[in-house]
Amino acid sequence: MVKLLIVDDSALMRRQLTQIFADAGDFEITQARNGREAVELNRSFQPDVVTLDINMPEMDGLTALSLIMAERPVAVVMVSSLTEQGALATFEALNLGAVDYIVKPGGTISLSIGEITDELVGKVRSAAGARLKGKVTAVTGLVQRMRDDQKRIASRPPAPRRSGSQAAGGDGLVIVGVSTGGPRALEEILPLLPSDFPWPILVAQHMPAAFTKSFADRLDKACALRVIEASGPMAVEPGTVYIAKGNADMVVALRGERLTVLPKPESSQHLWHPSVELLGRSVLEHCEPQSVIGVMLTGMGNDGADAFTQIKQRGGRTIAESEESAVVFGMPKELIDKRGATLVLPVDKIAAQLCSWTGR
Repeated sequence: MVKLLIVDDSALMRRQLTQIFADAGDFEITQARNGREAVELNRSFQPDVVTLDINMPEMDGLTALSLIMAERPVAVVMVSSLTEQGALATFEALNLGAVDYIVKPGGTISLSIGEITDELVGKVRSAAGARLKGKVTAVTGLVQRMRDDQKRIASRPPAPRRSGSQAAGGDGLVIVGVSTGGPRALEEILPLLPSDFPWPILVAQHMPAAFTKSFADRLDKACALRVIEASGPMAVEPGTVYIAKGNADMVVALRGERLTVLPKPESSQHLWHPSVELLGRSVLEHCEPQSVIGVMLTGMGNDGADAFTQIKQRGGRTIAESEESAVVFGMPKELIDKRGATLVLPVDKIAAQLCSWTGR
């Protein structure tokens, strides 16, 4: 039985969320009307998971989250609006220690909550088993690390921009698959890569379309590398990170002799999007496997495990995030179980390994 605290200022929303989880059959549920009540109930009810709205009177979700994580850390799933402001608040919540987020469908969740019932229940169940990673100290450490990274980036002389796009069979390519816990993991890896990192990086992060542009912009400000959303066909360039556009899939193809990344409509053959498996398969089709590095980070499910295993079997190299640092060990574990991981590393060791393998 999972003890669940539902926090929302809308009585209708609380009632509908409660009904969804009551119908699921394995939840003990209580409710809070605002962040202040959430902090109090986190002490007395001691939930396993909290669903937390962001915009509430008396105390908003971000303030409540920071107090919850300081006093009694618990798995928190944010309930976010599908707007740029909602995206920015959600990324801040993930940095404060939230495990995952749920996006309200349409403009009024009370009218379309049924559209995300399976996602709601699945994410909350997954959060119940998520690794919290010592978030009381992690928040301060993460903020300090980002400040140190920004100082390091600012003080480094800019590397000359390499001209031209990546040719077929060129230097190499890094592909990253990630889901639950991914924004925080990527913010622990990408800012540590130097501005002259020689290979392009393609990232398939399970995320809605309204969030991926904001996420790419956020990473771009924190990283020495250029970070962009792959919103249309783009020639792949060294030293650039391409974030797959949400609600679509990202693949690579050849345009002349140049490797190009492009979004395409979601494939019905794949469960998660942007699909890590589809990205990996397209890379295998158009690139020499020996010149590919696959990085499988935190997330539930098995997206990409087969393709990444093929990369390793055909001469490429792969990294699976270790259980000790993964928020949800599902995706890395699938890769490890298939013997598809060249190395298993905690998140804070991955950037250095990428630099080593690429000769940087």
